[in-house]
Amino acid sequence: MGNIDPFVEGFKRFQRQLYGDNERLAAKLKKGQNPQTLIIGCCDSRVDPALLMDCAPGDIFTVRNVANLVPPYESDDAFHGVSAALEYAVCTLKVKDIIILGHSSCGGIEGLLSATEGEMVGEFIGRWVDIASAARERALQRIASGSQEELSCLCEQEAVLTSLANLHTFPWLKQRVDAGELHLHGWYFHIETGRLFGYCTEKGRFEVLVDGYTPFIS
Repeated sequence: MGNIDPFVEGFKRFQRQLYGDNERLAAKLKKGQNPQTLIIGCCDSRVDPALLMDCAPGDIFTVRNVANLVPPYESDDAFHGVSAALEYAVCTLKVKDIIILGHSSCGGIEGLLSATEGEMVGEFIGRWVDIASAARERALQRIASGSQEELSCLCEQEAVLTSLANLHTFPWLKQRVDAGELHLHGWYFHIETGRLFGYCTEKGRFEVLVDGYTPFIS
């Protein structure tokens, strides 16, 4: 039987900190939300965007799914959870920035890469991560020989770029980008080193935004 007691105690601490120690923020949140940034991250338990960026409640509007993917725009009768969240963030909340937050050791990307051997992962996962099939092909072309870790890292970064490209297929989103009202960012968190990378469009590569953590030693 699972133990959820730590989560209940955690909520009590959150409740005390927000409603007891930060009455001004609590009063603001009661009136509604006004985040300026949408973050599309992975479901991975190690990469919670609010924790990684030390955000307060109300700071970010967050969408999380397997492998932090954005599907291309489709106008049909299917269910589109990510697209619905995008529409709300862009058209209703009118966020000013969208960050695609990828990360290393991503299980979804591992599943995508295994598909090159003819394997389909799960009932739903394989079809979902196939959104990034072009990223897989680009990664395989760029690394003809190399370690699995290098291939995975490159594919994870290429998947971020695929999602960025897919954002442009949403007409109402592209309109705001072209008007300079919305800015798109591709980030990559390398769990093993603690580094944060950002994609530089001008240079066509990911560059370090925050270097690895070095503890202060007195």
